[in-house]
Amino acid sequence: MAADGLAAPELHRGSVTPVDDAGHVPWMKRCLDLARTGAGRVSPNPMVGAVLVAPDGTVLGEGAHRAYGEPHAEAHALQAAERQHGPAALRDATLYVNLEPCSHHGKTPPCTNLLIEKGVPRVVVGTVDPFPQAQGRGIRRLREQDVEVEVGVHGRACHRLNEAFFHHVDTGRPLVTLKTAQTLDGRIATRTGDSQWITGEAARTLVHKWRAELDGVLVGRGTAASDDPRLTVRHVDGPQPLRLVLDRTGSLSPNRTLFTDAHANDTVAVIGNNRPRPDYADALTDRGGTILRIPETDNDHLDLDALLRRLGTDAGRDAEPLQSLLVEAGPGLATALFQQDLVDRFFCFVAPKVVGDGIPTLRDLGVTEMADALTFAEQEWQTVGDDVLLRGYRRPA
Repeated sequence: MAADGLAAPELHRGSVTPVDDAGHVPWMKRCLDLARTGAGRVSPNPMVGAVLVAPDGTVLGEGAHRAYGEPHAEAHALQAAERQHGPAALRDATLYVNLEPCSHHGKTPPCTNLLIEKGVPRVVVGTVDPFPQAQGRGIRRLREQDVEVEVGVHGRACHRLNEAFFHHVDTGRPLVTLKTAQTLDGRIATRTGDSQWITGEAARTLVHKWRAELDGVLVGRGTAASDDPRLTVRHVDGPQPLRLVLDRTGSLSPNRTLFTDAHANDTVAVIGNNRPRPDYADALTDRGGTILRIPETDNDHLDLDALLRRLGTDAGRDAEPLQSLLVEAGPGLATALFQQDLVDRFFCFVAPKVVGDGIPTLRDLGVTEMADALTFAEQEWQTVGDDVLLRGYRRPA
């Protein structure tokens, strides 16, 4: 049933009853497909797609939010429909959109005003926008103007699509996706440290797709020292994320690729607050890179929570906040993130290989009883080439 008549205090994410109407779901799935085309380009805005449908099921117009600062999905859909079918067609149409239309002025005018102006009589929404200036105001504004609004269609999938946006609004931190690739016996490398390649080409291509879709990619000092990674987007087309390397003591070699290649301007080296200026600092900053200082804990580790909170503001770069972070970690960093409950999504590739003695995916988590093992609120398995991928979500949608 539709979530009509919600009082103002109840119109927030999590309180809306999902609308169980199978007829709406295909259109909302199309919205999600459109929204995904903005992945990696719209942050810190959410990904949004919109479809305008006539009473007979004809698609009048479609749109997506394509890049930060550009028009929203609803505006593109309305413009396409008006251009192809004329303004009169809008007055009998239903607009499907995966996120509540905005009612506030940002970089673009409010979409609610445009929908009212064009006379669209019905709007079907996937999820309420948690942004403080939204939070149901767009829905209320439409209803006040006698627009029929249904909320909650395919809501879980709509939430998952923009979970980084939702998480950042809720916590001020980027959504952390921990990525690992291991053998069947839980090793990320042989006993000599060789790890290339555990997984096949299809899995590696998918990782590059994730890099292009997320705001930042982070590695620890051990990975940077042993693998000298580039952390660039290579196997797919897409934007380059911010590259971050944890180097608490500032002792990494200045010849690391992260400090010297053409993307050095996209590199942030994270060191302890009171550590000496690293040898690579001048060369890195001259190329446009950043040295970010973070507090250390009493046991001589970087304060990871403080780091995530700083990344959720400006990452030390006077720039937009990071809403999503891909961590490609060795066992030390991966274990620390799990121990401090800072992992939001665990994406683990498992290859059909066995090596015996080698470097484990994780170190001791202090679990002595199986009942205390870390579990996931949701999980799904996917075949990727010859490998399998676990997508584990630590928290419910």
